[in-house]
Amino acid sequence: MNKLSLLLVAVSVSINAFCQEVKENKGFYQFLTDDPNQKPFYSDRQGVVASNGMVASAHPEASKVGIDILKKGGNATDAAVAVQFALAVVHPSAGNIGGGGFFVYRTRKGKNYTLDFREKAPLKGHKDMYLDAKGDVIPGLSLTGHLASGVPGSVDGMVEVHKKFGNLPWNMLLQPAIDLAEKGVILTAKEATGLNRIKNDLLKVNSDTTYFRLPDGREWKAGDLLVQKDLGKTLRRIQEKGRAGFYEGETAALLVAEMERGKGFITDEDLNQYHSAWRTPLVGQYKDYKLITMPPVSSGGVALLQLLKFVEPYPLKRWGWHADSTIQVMIEAERRVYADRAKFLGDPDFVKVPVRELISPDYLKQRWEDFDFNKASESKVVKGGYIPTYESLETTHFSIVDKEGNAVSVTTTLNGGYGSRVVVKGAGFFMNNEMDDFSIKPGVPNMFGLIGSEANAIAPSKRMLSSMTPTIVEKGKKLYMVVGTPGGSTIITSVFQTILNVLEHGMTMQESVNAFKFHHQWLPDKTTFESGAFTEGVIQRLQSRGYILEMQRNTIGRMDCILVRPDGTLEGGSDPRGDDTSVGY
Repeated sequence: MNKLSLLLVAVSVSINAFCQEVKENKGFYQFLTDDPNQKPFYSDRQGVVASNGMVASAHPEASKVGIDILKKGGNATDAAVAVQFALAVVHPSAGNIGGGGFFVYRTRKGKNYTLDFREKAPLKGHKDMYLDAKGDVIPGLSLTGHLASGVPGSVDGMVEVHKKFGNLPWNMLLQPAIDLAEKGVILTAKEATGLNRIKNDLLKVNSDTTYFRLPDGREWKAGDLLVQKDLGKTLRRIQEKGRAGFYEGETAALLVAEMERGKGFITDEDLNQYHSAWRTPLVGQYKDYKLITMPPVSSGGVALLQLLKFVEPYPLKRWGWHADSTIQVMIEAERRVYADRAKFLGDPDFVKVPVRELISPDYLKQRWEDFDFNKASESKVVKGGYIPTYESLETTHFSIVDKEGNAVSVTTTLNGGYGSRVVVKGAGFFMNNEMDDFSIKPGVPNMFGLIGSEANAIAPSKRMLSSMTPTIVEKGKKLYMVVGTPGGSTIITSVFQTILNVLEHGMTMQESVNAFKFHHQWLPDKTTFESGAFTEGVIQRLQSRGYILEMQRNTIGRMDCILVRPDGTLEGGSDPRGDDTSVGY
């Protein structure tokens, strides 16, 4: 055999070996075979690595606040409280004291806790409150203005978690947010753009105040200093009096007066009666990994466990990241899960939510019987499943791990960006428009296009259904990953994909966050995807099977996650799509 022949044999062996490595171990590289020039990542940002603690949040100032608390001897819960209040100042579109959310906690010894501080419907709330005399939905009434707000839970939630797990004094945790409000925070380009975008709504809804408006009438720009004196006073009252500093006294009086001014429903009695609720964590298994997530009234935990169980039997790693087969089983899983969400999920204090049945192997097997690799299912045919005896996009997330290994995953929200656009006069904070997350009329979509049923109908003091999915993952009984994101209806699918990117496709935490995403939610019957998420070859093959694909201009998700690496160090992965920043030490 001559030298050329030997060289060709060697090259052939090398190529075969490389292809086998790609096939077996480097799943996401298979994506590149359709187009070698197309990258699977939104950004090449690298993760932040540290040994003693990590905070990943939507804003660099909030992440710095959290790390400072950890350095002063605070634990993950202390840092979470400080970050929550800091975000209310520096990230007003979603950070809040006028909204609510969920807290998932894993102690260093492996004990799990979940707190539901979701907002509630006011006592005056009722199922027809957004309908006209003909029974039709009044456009915009559940989105903008005073009637759109539920009773806030964020302050009560932070008080509860600090009481149970906090280490440092309460007043110490509020001080960073107070300083940021009173001295001012320098606006990022994204925060300036957001405030400019809602300028007309602010004028319309808060005509007698000048909150978040410049005195000379010009638009905000990056580098401007945003000072919030009234919010600082509100935070000081919370610092001094804890829960009573918000739900009683001057702040409560200002909030109720604001509701009366705009014909909202929230009263002193609503504020006095509001309390967050400790729930039993929802725990599930995916292969060798344990997932700790949020039970209802979050739909996210149930949906995430369903999604992972649907795809578990398939060789996603071998198929490759965003190969057409991988995408197809994920879309079909999402289609069925969101149909179930619409039918079954609601506040467990008001309706029976069949959690155990929804995640049972027999039920999921039955739901998958009509799956066909040759063609797309039709959402008009795929309804919510049958369970015997059953009676019928602005949020923010942060993940924290301290040096002891305690982990916190918190997702909190005003619902839409800047909530109802109502700023409480004299108190300086945005109210939520969370009432839109109820099924304001069965079969009518909310602002995220999600359909609901009677299970999520409005009732006094009832919590509205949520897609928020704060989650903690264990591997070998040890902390492995802390994940979560904002994004309305895309939260569940973004968390689902981010977890699979690490567990199946060998990505680092930051690569998983950077990776392009897609979304399907049953109705409307289409799959939206970020530009660059699918190659042309994959698009053609999926369309040939009947899938409706729609590339969207907006990005999907704002992940803030933490991974425990094999050597025990922490990798923070924060989303390059926003101002999200990981800080470690």
